[in-house]
Amino acid sequence: MASGSKTVIYAALVGNLLIAVTKFIAASITGSAAMMAEGIHSTVDTGNQGLLLYGMKRAKRPPDERFPFGYGKEIYFWSFMVAVLIFAVGSGISIYEGVNRLLHPHPVESPVINYVVLGLAMIFEGVAWYIAAKEFNRSKGKWGVFEAVRRGKDPVAFLVLFEDSAAMLGLMVAFVALLAGQITGIQVFDGIASICIGIILAITAVWLAIETKGLLLGEAANKHVVRDIREVVSTREAVAKVNEVLTMHVGPNFILANISVRFASGLSGEQIQSEIEHMDRDIKARCENVKRVFIEAERQANSSAPAQGASGH
Repeated sequence: MASGSKTVIYAALVGNLLIAVTKFIAASITGSAAMMAEGIHSTVDTGNQGLLLYGMKRAKRPPDERFPFGYGKEIYFWSFMVAVLIFAVGSGISIYEGVNRLLHPHPVESPVINYVVLGLAMIFEGVAWYIAAKEFNRSKGKWGVFEAVRRGKDPVAFLVLFEDSAAMLGLMVAFVALLAGQITGIQVFDGIASICIGIILAITAVWLAIETKGLLLGEAANKHVVRDIREVVSTREAVAKVNEVLTMHVGPNFILANISVRFASGLSGEQIQSEIEHMDRDIKARCENVKRVFIEAERQANSSAPAQGASGH
C-alpha cells in the first residue's frame, strides 16, 4: 500500500478527532442538534480512519495455506464496513437527532461558540481535504474524478476524499442553519440541518458501498491491463490463438490472471512449458501489478491440458 495513502488517513484521523471533541463540547454548551450531528459525524469519520488503517495492516499479511493468494482483499472488506458504519451510525443518529429536535424545538444558546467551532472545524477539515485531494489527483492520473473512482482499485484513494468532502458540506449546512435560525428566530432550522447532514452521510455511504462492492466480490483488472496481457501473449510465435483472458484484483496492487491459449500444432510438452515461462515473465514485466499467472495450454481445438506459469512473488 502506498505510503501516501497512510499519510492521508493519519491526517484525516488527527483532524477528525480534534474536531469531534470541540463539536461535542460546543453541542453540550449550546444544545444545538446540528452541532451534535456534526460531532457524531466527526466521531464516525475518526473510527473509519482507524478501520482503514487496520485493514491496510491486515492486507499486508503474506499468503498462507488457508489464503494462498494473500489477504489483499481485507482492505476492500474494511472499506465496505466503513460505508456501512457511515450509513448506520452517522446517518441514522443524525437524522434521529434532527427529527427529535423538530418534534421538540428549543433555541440554540451561545451561538457564537458554534460559529467559532465550525470555523476551526472548517480549517482542520480543509487541511485534511487538501491532503486527500492532492493524493487522489496524483493517483488518478489522466482520468476524470468519476472515471478514476469507477476504475480505481484502491478504495482508500477516494474513500477519505469523499468523507472529507461530505464533512465540508455538512459544516456548511450547519453554519447556514445556525445563521438562519439566529436571524429569523425559527428554531426548526437546527433540526432541519441535522437531517440534511444525515442525508449527506447516507448518500456518501451508499455511493462508497456500491464502489467497493465490486472490488470485494472480485472485480476484473482495467481494460488496458487485459489488453496488454492479450498483446503480450498473442505476439508469441508459438501461440495460434488467445482465447479467454480472465483477471481479478486480489488486492489494490495484486492481479491474478488466468489465460486460455491455443498453441501451434507440433509443439512438445517441454516447448509449451518454455513458452509459458516466457509469457509469465513478459506479462509481469509489462503489467507490474500482475503477480500470479495461470495459463491453460490447448494443443488442439478439441483438447486441452492445463498448465501453470511461474509463481509470482
